[in-house]
Amino acid sequence: MLLTRPIGAVHHLAGTHHFRFDNSLPPALAVESGDTVVFECLEGYGGKITEQSTVETIKELPFDAVHCLTGPVSVAGAQPGDVLEVEILDIEHDTWAWTGVFAGIGALAQELGDTWALHHWHVGDDGRAEFKPGIRVPIEPFCGVMGVALQEPGEHLTMPPRRVGGNLDTRHLCKGSRLYLPVEVPGALFSVGDGHLAQGDGEVCGTALETNLTVTLRFRVHKDRSIRAPQFETDRPTISKTDGMGYFSTSAPADDLDVGVTNAVHDMVELLGERYGLSTVEAYIVCSAAGDLKISVPKLGPTHASLVTFNMPKSIFVG
Repeated sequence: MLLTRPIGAVHHLAGTHHFRFDNSLPPALAVESGDTVVFECLEGYGGKITEQSTVETIKELPFDAVHCLTGPVSVAGAQPGDVLEVEILDIEHDTWAWTGVFAGIGALAQELGDTWALHHWHVGDDGRAEFKPGIRVPIEPFCGVMGVALQEPGEHLTMPPRRVGGNLDTRHLCKGSRLYLPVEVPGALFSVGDGHLAQGDGEVCGTALETNLTVTLRFRVHKDRSIRAPQFETDRPTISKTDGMGYFSTSAPADDLDVGVTNAVHDMVELLGERYGLSTVEAYIVCSAAGDLKISVPKLGPTHASLVTFNMPKSIFVG
């Protein structure tokens, strides 16, 4: 059974931010099933990183104070065991974003050691964010974090992806998609944040094109469904705007998926350096912004290895 009103109300939510999932947080807004909420979402550090920030700025930020979330929103009728549908109606974005390399974070954390970097992106009239002349990434805005409160009490970090959502970092959750979340507390207590202008599957350096977003979401409560982890559906293929001109791909067979990820990303960084003269850090940032990490072959038995591939669209390197 779907709980919804024929015509839902529209609400606006801004300035109610938090950095943890916690079922004791009072709702910033209470809505009905079928209602729409316009969320004002700040960049991941809650506005602490701006166009004027330098790499020294990010060195001073505590990593566990990331993912500024707007909410929580309580949805009437949502009870443990139900499913909350989150329909993404619209996403408005800034024309600026940042990508950072944080020491100790990302697929090449061990290789890069104490390396820090910060890159600012700006979106042109063609809907692409320029990394440097000749390298432009089409934007596909989405929120990296969408989730509801866990049944367990206390504060829970936003970094891990969880059974109730959280840091999903799925670029396919863009305008026109629907996310389904298992409800564990009355009202669901939904929050959203971690705005991105673009991201490759994997976000391999640990950040994407981080930015401020205005996100319009419609909520519906499903009483006749039960799921154990987030599910979503889209109204278009799960491919990027960068598809269409082919790819550079690297692969890494490995018994350990983490090793495969590191090797595949390392080889792509090396390839981009050779072809386009990018430094290791520059290529790493481009990989996080536009490259797609895939498990092409899972480990099917004790004598089998996995195969990880990393695909970089050639179209971002066209003038």
